[in-house]
Amino acid sequence: MQRITVIGAGNVGATCANVIAHKDLAKEVVLIDIKEGIAEGKALDIWQTAAINHFNSRVTGVTNDYLKTKGSGVVVITSGVPRKPGMSRDDLIKTNAGIVKEVTEKVVKYSPDAIIIVVSNPLDVMTYAAYLASNKPSNKVFGMAGILDTGRYRSFLANALDVAPVDIHGLLLGGHGDTMVPLPRYTAVNGIPVTQLLGKDELDKIVERTKKGGGELVNLIGTSAWYAPGAAAAQMVEAIVDDQNRVFPVCALLNGEYGLKDVYLGVPVKLGKNGIEEIIQIDLDKDEKELLKSSSESVKKVMKILDDMKLF
Repeated sequence: MQRITVIGAGNVGATCANVIAHKDLAKEVVLIDIKEGIAEGKALDIWQTAAINHFNSRVTGVTNDYLKTKGSGVVVITSGVPRKPGMSRDDLIKTNAGIVKEVTEKVVKYSPDAIIIVVSNPLDVMTYAAYLASNKPSNKVFGMAGILDTGRYRSFLANALDVAPVDIHGLLLGGHGDTMVPLPRYTAVNGIPVTQLLGKDELDKIVERTKKGGGELVNLIGTSAWYAPGAAAAQMVEAIVDDQNRVFPVCALLNGEYGLKDVYLGVPVKLGKNGIEEIIQIDLDKDEKELLKSSSESVKKVMKILDDMKLF
């Protein structure tokens, strides 16, 4: 790919750009920010590791100059105010919706064919904002949440079982945050159901910790996480650029799948060169369906806040 752009040179954006560059996914990785010198400095720092870490992707930083992003095949949006202690994701909406709208419009102007991955919080609703601002089909505009959440889930399970995280395959659905729906029934360690390896009480504790995984890090470091979110977004970029058809949980627009409509929600999808190639529907039991419905209703409430702002 000729060019990939990461918007927002904060911790998440810079980490994402760094991982993308290390994977040599494009001839050029553009890092852009509104704050003078930040993107340029971080891009230069990343580029100076190329000879050390053996990659060839040129990393370029620019201040608010979207012309330099022209023709990007994939754009990752991380812009927005980070979450502070005591602040819910929903509190972020009024500020971040305006930011996401503005940057998405600029992205589409210079890269009309780009696939857009949203990382800004509150994730589900900011993905909806980007979708509205872009006027693109929904398979080209989606959010990064499930890969991060399953990454946390798998790391907690790896600790509990003392096994390699890569041997754990897990799935979760729903909104990004306290209403997410981890699915122990669909979690396995190299094919062995996790329910055979851990008791219900311990599994329930891990599920609850996963739901509050973002908040745990905010309380520890005073701001949102960045290493895992940045790497998770880069993994989605890789699946698209290399047309891998990887099956990942992704924040996607549902139009009848799982009996839900007109809501951006985390579901398993096949991710390839066209973005979301397919939304995969799995069988859910009664309790899982109720949890997913509840998560959907929670997200829709915040989507309504955005609609009532009449930004679009």
